[in-house]
Amino acid sequence: MRKRCIMLGILAGALSAALPASAGAAGASYVAMGDSYTAGPGIEPVSPTAPADCAQSTANYPHLVAAALNLTLTDVSCSGAATKDFTNAQFEDQPPQFDALGPSTEVVTIGMGGNDYDLFSTLLTDCTELDIGQPNVGAPCKRHLAKFVRQAFAEDAAPQEQALAEVHELAPNAKVFIVGYPQITPAAGSCSADFPWTSGDLTWFHKNVQMKGNSSLKKEAKAGGAIYVDTFGPSAGHNACEEVGVRWIEPIFGSLTGVPVHPNALGEENDAFDVEQAMLNHGVR
Repeated sequence: MRKRCIMLGILAGALSAALPASAGAAGASYVAMGDSYTAGPGIEPVSPTAPADCAQSTANYPHLVAAALNLTLTDVSCSGAATKDFTNAQFEDQPPQFDALGPSTEVVTIGMGGNDYDLFSTLLTDCTELDIGQPNVGAPCKRHLAKFVRQAFAEDAAPQEQALAEVHELAPNAKVFIVGYPQITPAAGSCSADFPWTSGDLTWFHKNVQMKGNSSLKKEAKAGGAIYVDTFGPSAGHNACEEVGVRWIEPIFGSLTGVPVHPNALGEENDAFDVEQAMLNHGVR
């Protein structure tokens, strides 16, 4: 059933790929907001209507979901976006993402938070520098950055809660879905050629960064009147250490999209499946 729905989404996305992000048959008004895990950088085709700096793909999950459910999409997701970019212009040609919301908005998805306090880029850069070329012993990155991660999560809670409250104010008639992040690293083991971190750091990132981060998003969704979409559980066995055709996230070295540690086309397709099912379960037709 999952494969059938994914294939339908792929076909629908292909048919709509040439359309502007806000175009399509008259369906429920859908605004997609988020960072690069929503935008889909490196995945062809590139959206002709989004700012070039955003590297937004027309094969990302918002486009696939909109095509499959006949929603009228406005996709303002943008690579590198953080929670502050809901209300700030990220680039000169990319206005605040909240500008897309209004009383007529009926469906909203939010995939945001990984770039807050430079969390994702700091971990990716520093863990790689600490671990690469070293023996597979211990968890050097955990030792250096565990406190930073805890502080980032603690300080980010209030801004994310405030942002969700503002979404409800700006789009009072919308059903709001908060989309979690898929599995990036395995729960155990290593793949040093592709993702040169120690086993300890890969496991720490999996449990103490990804699982805790998604848990925070889920709690915020519940407290803030939104619906949480779990992409973490369904992506088990498809992390960046898996082989081509199995993995949904590209590794640090050998990324086939040219964008390391980000979803590939399979990842976006499967995220689309999870979002689509959540929408259908909550009455989006």
